[in-house]
Amino acid sequence: MNPETNQFTISSTYVVLGEDGATIPIAVSDRFFTDLENQFGDFKGKRLVSHFTFDRDWDTWEMHPAGEEFVCLLSGQVDLILKQNEAEKTIHLDTPGAFVLVPRGTWHTAKVHSPSSMLFITPGEGTQNR
Repeated sequence: MNPETNQFTISSTYVVLGEDGATIPIAVSDRFFTDLENQFGDFKGKRLVSHFTFDRDWDTWEMHPAGEEFVCLLSGQVDLILKQNEAEKTIHLDTPGAFVLVPRGTWHTAKVHSPSSMLFITPGEGTQNR
């Protein structure tokens, strides 16, 4: 085993995936997104592997113009709502391991039906929220 290999948990350490195949663990803190921007700038060519738990609906919509977002349900029950061509499409996630590939540039949000845990792989460059 490589002596530099360490164990992490996805709830306390996220991972940045680089274009060159690099994987960079980033500790989660109250300043996480500010620290992420300071270290990686516009996030061009990178993806963020992250984990969030939810006990209520998302209060914003988000959109990722740089690529598809992988959204995987680990536990709970969530409706992922995608806005495509001005119409809303609801995808019901209620099976651990069920996932959605949110198309590039698609606005999306979630309605949480029970406390839920989700894994994300997000192309962060240019992410927008409203």
